[in-house]
This record gives sequence, C-alpha cells and structure tokens, in this order.
Amino acid sequence: MCVALPGIVRKINGKTAEVDFNGNMVNARCGLVDLAEGDRVLVHAGCILQKVSVEEADSLNELMKELRAYD
Repeated sequence: MCVALPGIVRKINGKTAEVDFNGNMVNARCGLVDLAEGDRVLVHAGCILQKVSVEEADSLNELMKELRAYD
C-alpha cells in the first residue's frame, strides 16, 4: 500500500520544493504541479502529486495521528 503525506511548501527551488512535514523539512520534486510557497500538498516517494486544501491537509494529519496511536 502506498500513502501520500500532506505537507506545506516552504520554499521553491526550480523543479524541487522544500516541504514541511510537522517540522521535518524534505526536498520533493514539483515538476508536475504549479505551486506557491504556503501551498498544502500531498507527497509520495519524493514527488508532489497534487495541491490540497487546508481542510483536507488537516483532516489527513488527524488521520495519521490516529494511525500512529495504534503502533
């Protein structure tokens, strides 16, 4: 199973973006999506798949917190 995680674009560097995952900064490829700093995005395997709304990102983060509670 593959999971795309929500993050916030903090900085754009050409075809990559610095994405914030709850304080963990990761560089992800953004060649397929038109982005701006502050956008919420879904990232899988180092690639930004799509932008999402703040509400969708918050909902996904809550779901991930619930799943971690079962570790």
